[in-house]
Amino acid sequence: LEGTSVHSLQIRAAAMPEEKKDVEMKDAKAKDGEKKEGEKKEEKKEPPKDPRTLLLESISQNMKTIHVAVQQGENRVMGRVIRAYASLRRTVTPDVLRALLEETIDASRPGKAQYLAMAPVVDTPMTDEEKEKLIEIKFPQLPKPYPVEMEAFSVLLLLMVLIDKKEKEKAFECSNMLVAWLKSHNRRTLDAFNARAYFYLSLAFEWNGTLQELRPELLGAYRTACLRHDGMGQATLLNLLLRNYLAYNLYEQALKLVDKTVFPESRPNAQYARYLLYIGQIKAVKLEYSDSHSKLMQAIRKAPQAPTVALGFKLAAHKLAIVVELLMGGIPERSMFTQKELKEQLRPYYAITQAVRNGDLNEFAKQTSTYEAVFKKDKTLTLINRLRYNVIKTGLRDINLSYSRISLQDIASKLGLDSAEDAAGVVAKAVVDGVIDATIDYDKQFLKSTQKFDLYSSCEPQKALHKRIAFCLQMHNDTVKAMAYPDAGDAKDGESAEERREREKREMMEMDDDDEMLI
Repeated sequence: LEGTSVHSLQIRAAAMPEEKKDVEMKDAKAKDGEKKEGEKKEEKKEPPKDPRTLLLESISQNMKTIHVAVQQGENRVMGRVIRAYASLRRTVTPDVLRALLEETIDASRPGKAQYLAMAPVVDTPMTDEEKEKLIEIKFPQLPKPYPVEMEAFSVLLLLMVLIDKKEKEKAFECSNMLVAWLKSHNRRTLDAFNARAYFYLSLAFEWNGTLQELRPELLGAYRTACLRHDGMGQATLLNLLLRNYLAYNLYEQALKLVDKTVFPESRPNAQYARYLLYIGQIKAVKLEYSDSHSKLMQAIRKAPQAPTVALGFKLAAHKLAIVVELLMGGIPERSMFTQKELKEQLRPYYAITQAVRNGDLNEFAKQTSTYEAVFKKDKTLTLINRLRYNVIKTGLRDINLSYSRISLQDIASKLGLDSAEDAAGVVAKAVVDGVIDATIDYDKQFLKSTQKFDLYSSCEPQKALHKRIAFCLQMHNDTVKAMAYPDAGDAKDGESAEERREREKREMMEMDDDDEMLI
């Protein structure tokens, strides 16, 4: 037995170094593998490209996209080109823009010289060293003559640059020339450029102070877009017409236009958000506060969620939503006023909200007179003046909850009214409107509150639940309608689904608060 045990021990001892060697070999292989992976990662890292190179690549890619879309007659692909303007207008340089205009506009076009004269010139001359380092401007070799979409692409980029530089006269002339030229072509691949051109034409007329002169042109263009089933054109032009009417306080005409038209289902999200804002504004003036508040909240939710994007649109929507909610008898949430980007601009509306919440009529009058100029500029002064009765209602509601019996003279002093007779009239209207549940004793001049009933024994919880369910179902329907599936032709560029998602995400991040959310 002892011999057997010694022999087995010797075998185990002889086997142990081999196990250690195997472990060491595995560790060495793992380390070698990690080194190779690290080297591969280092090899994959490329130096960042020059901004000019990225600009030329982006323009070339868009020109190729336009060429493919025209060949296939695919109008939907043009949306990718339109989205690219957000980054192109910020990065395009004067020399590249002039070269693009020279390349894409046909020499036989009489307006070519005018477009080149409008194009910005290089401000500072370059040194010889900078000229040597400068990358040569090259565009993709595509068959000529170019389709008219190429010229529309370059001229629209020129118009955006003029708008950004606030060159109002040149932008006015350029937009008129572009729209007049586009009207002579009936091509579905030009619909996206046509809608944008009318947008900037309206902006140029607004800067010029002659927006009402453009109204017949917009109405004619809207009829044409309806006949051509141009969804983007219909959405853009309908918003421009509503903006035109509201700029001159023509609420009746705007309401008639809304009643006789249908907003297209295949619409851009930004245009639909603007449409909801305009509808909310019209409904608020027409005393339809519930519908107005619903539209305004939808507009806020459909606006870009990035904190620094579409600030002007969000600010206008929030201001109107605050006033409408106060007119409905509610109090906006504090979080609405504490948003970092909107906090300072919403300060006057916060002061009004505090006065309404406290039911202090004197404070309300003081804050209204203090910020009257701001409210006039925002076109909310008329709505805020309607809040006087809401301030009184809030004060009456607090009094009704605090006192089971109170004299009319005390009510007048608490609300800041002139006499007990005025208080009796206000209280009587509040009782009729259902603001408070009480009775007035005119002989003894006092108000007697009735005992409150249990809200949960009524139909109010059921109504609130139904309202929430309807909202969720509507959101689901809108989401299903907004879903888009890629066509088989989209994969021709060798772009995988993951790469396409990354590109679309990058394009959405580049979207700027420029014109889409203009209100």
